[in-house]
Amino acid sequence: MTEKRVISLAHSPDADDAFMFYGLARGLVDSGDVEFVHHLEDIQSLNANAIDERYDVTAVSFGMYPHIAGRYALLSSGSSIGDGYGPIVVSREPIAPDDLPNHRVAVPGENTSAFVSLRLFCPDLNWTVMDFNEIQEAVMDGLVPAGLLIHEGQLTYMEDGLHKVVDLGRWWKDLTGLPLPMGGNAIRRGLGEPLMKRVSTILRESIQYSLDHREAALEYAMQFGRGLDKEKADRFVAMWVNEMTVDYGDRGREAVRAFLSAASDAGLLPRVESFDFV
Repeated sequence: MTEKRVISLAHSPDADDAFMFYGLARGLVDSGDVEFVHHLEDIQSLNANAIDERYDVTAVSFGMYPHIAGRYALLSSGSSIGDGYGPIVVSREPIAPDDLPNHRVAVPGENTSAFVSLRLFCPDLNWTVMDFNEIQEAVMDGLVPAGLLIHEGQLTYMEDGLHKVVDLGRWWKDLTGLPLPMGGNAIRRGLGEPLMKRVSTILRESIQYSLDHREAALEYAMQFGRGLDKEKADRFVAMWVNEMTVDYGDRGREAVRAFLSAASDAGLLPRVESFDFV
């Protein structure tokens, strides 16, 4: 009997990640001699734990990746890339985009790609860090004038009477013609190339399985949707699990390089000299 190789797999408790890993989590994808142990953490915790190489495979913000590129490679699947949409800055009262430096903005963490993209848009940003789950309500209650929304808030802010200041994914595409990369799956280089490639294949199969069995995968993912109805959960998943999630492709790879190069040129992130996608 072949001994199982246990791989720790860390991702967020969000509908899009749950959708992605439905096949694995429910044992519907054959992983052979590789056994995955799932760990669910918010993206800030995942980013912090990547510094210590706590997990073999981890979801990570591209805003964190330059800090761990020596220890982790990017998997060629599992990315969250917004093509013409992305994190949204909202406000309780209307704010002109060019007036944003005059207002304090709640952000979900300084290592998130959302924060890095906002700094690219607004270099003179006045920000305060807040748990991403609290930002929308803080703006509604007037605790902060504006907030940077990720996850489900991108679809629900209008229902709460909030105003859009800027959609950073739309701004980035208008500026560069490219989609805006938010996060990807990274794999620990210490596993060695053969195992890294094996894990990459299995995770790609899980994503494809979910896309091929969309209804069942969506039903599973909705329990992680933080109150989204089925229509909004479907929209949210479609935004962040698409053909570039199965494989970045040339355009997705170009988007990652362009985003991280812009952040490096602006002094926001260390430079990544070379990218390898397993």
